[in-house]
Amino acid sequence: MPRELDEDDVRVRPPRSTRPRTKSRPGHEDASLGQIVTVDRGRYRVAVGDVLVTAVRARELGRRAVVVGDHVSVVGDLSGGPDGLARVVRVEARTSLLRRTPDDNDPVERAVVANAEILVVVTALADPVPRPRLIDRCLVAAFDGGLVPLLCLTKSDLASPSSLLALYEPLGVESVVTGRGSGVAELLDRLQGRTSVLFGQSGVGKSTLVNQLVPDAYRAVGSVSGVGKGRHISSSAVAFALPGGGTVIDTPGVRSFGLGAVTPAGVLAAFPDLALAAEECPPGCDHLSPGCALDLLVTSGQASAARLDSYRRLLSSREGDLDA
Repeated sequence: MPRELDEDDVRVRPPRSTRPRTKSRPGHEDASLGQIVTVDRGRYRVAVGDVLVTAVRARELGRRAVVVGDHVSVVGDLSGGPDGLARVVRVEARTSLLRRTPDDNDPVERAVVANAEILVVVTALADPVPRPRLIDRCLVAAFDGGLVPLLCLTKSDLASPSSLLALYEPLGVESVVTGRGSGVAELLDRLQGRTSVLFGQSGVGKSTLVNQLVPDAYRAVGSVSGVGKGRHISSSAVAFALPGGGTVIDTPGVRSFGLGAVTPAGVLAAFPDLALAAEECPPGCDHLSPGCALDLLVTSGQASAARLDSYRRLLSSREGDLDA
């Protein structure tokens, strides 16, 4: 005779979780405010008051970049002990952002430093030789990101700064010249009480400047290779507190600076000596073709031909025509 079925014969798959699902997320009202001072392989060093805390990114941040200079909210172990670990749960609104792309044809930007006030474009007068095109690109990034540019010319004991100073004088960019200890006090005075970031190609002396500005920074320094190219010594951006107030951020050296995330209008903003005349251009002028009002500006002697050449080279480089 067939067996009668009972409740043991009915198989019901148990639910995966008995907890009710909700779309609400914790508000972290008890989170503490801090600032990112360095980023290293998924770990963040956060200054929370006078304590340096190690933290990781919280899942709710998604893929949003967290960079040196960011003001963040952190929860967890804030003791600063060797085994303590906190979580970055929120990134506060940024007042400025220095960004770059791998190359001019790549629209994906990489955030470098947030909330800095001054971009110190560090350039050696010799060994390695200065690269005005790279300086121009740094100035574009400064204007586009909301930073005030400051040109710092190092190694003045090896070459005269007069030609470079004359090249950027029409832009109204302030400058400081340093060499074998001289000029560092003036640079410190410019940066005192403000947040600044040192940026430039490898071997120009950024880490040396940091060691002079912050004696206990102990940043590694290196020499220039035999082919005139600097070696990468600093591998990550690091923020240091200046004696007397303020913050200076040292960054790794670069050999290129992509502007794929910057619009043509953003490029023009870095050339205020040309921007006003550009308003007289014909509709749709790309500032590269004949008939551009900028040519008349140079012909009349009101602008430098070198500056117009730099501006047009940047525009062409954004389209991949030239390697700047």
